Amino acid sequence: MKSQLIRIENLQPSDRHDLYTLLQTHFEGVQPDVFKADLDQKNWAILLRDADTNTLKGFSTLLLHHTEFAGEPLSVIYSGDTITDPSAWSSAALPRTWLAAIKYLQQRYVVGKLYWLLICSGYRTYRFLPVFAQEFCPRYDTPMADDCLARMNFLAKRYYHSAYDKTSGIVRLSHPQILREGLRSIPVGRQSDRHIRFFMDKNPGHLQGDELVCFTEICEANLTRAGQRIWCAEPFLLVE
Repeated sequence: MKSQLIRIENLQPSDRHDLYTLLQTHFEGVQPDVFKADLDQKNWAILLRDADTNTLKGFSTLLLHHTEFAGEPLSVIYSGDTITDPSAWSSAALPRTWLAAIKYLQQRYVVGKLYWLLICSGYRTYRFLPVFAQEFCPRYDTPMADDCLARMNFLAKRYYHSAYDKTSGIVRLSHPQILREGLRSIPVGRQSDRHIRFFMDKNPGHLQGDELVCFTEICEANLTRAGQRIWCAEPFLLVE
């Protein structure tokens, strides 16, 4: 798998077409104008392509933004559209590339602490958090600390505006994207996972495209051992 971090303005028309096609293939409700508007709000994209055929197998868009909270400068990663083709689900290429990309951006562009604001309508995305982060919220086994909740509410409201319900911690988009039949359900065997069960309880409307807001600090000290192995590995990323 070829891994690439690319600025949004450097995407070619063919790249944009490939991103839209992959997303539309796996989600219902994808609209070209909404996709374009969301893409243009971001400043970076992570692309995964088959090394032999150059076929797009996955991508994630993101916005690196600088702001201030309670007099403290901080940086935040807002995650946008993210999808991996089922043929690549057995690969760890997307999380590996995502962490490598964030390390690259942190070393060059981050001001203050770096936080990740993630919205999840699928359990696979939520499951990345306990795999790679020691502390994150919300989670089943630790109440959300007041300072974490305050930062999360501030950033979610700033970006998602009235679509964010801070009482439930859910974002309800005006044009939700819903995984297609066959991709959206949670396998029975996986429902016993406590993190996945918590996600189902916390976001009961996930099958209709409701998004659970999640929050964590990105730094080496907050990574699990699995995350630290990726963070400390030799760079393998093509950056444009």
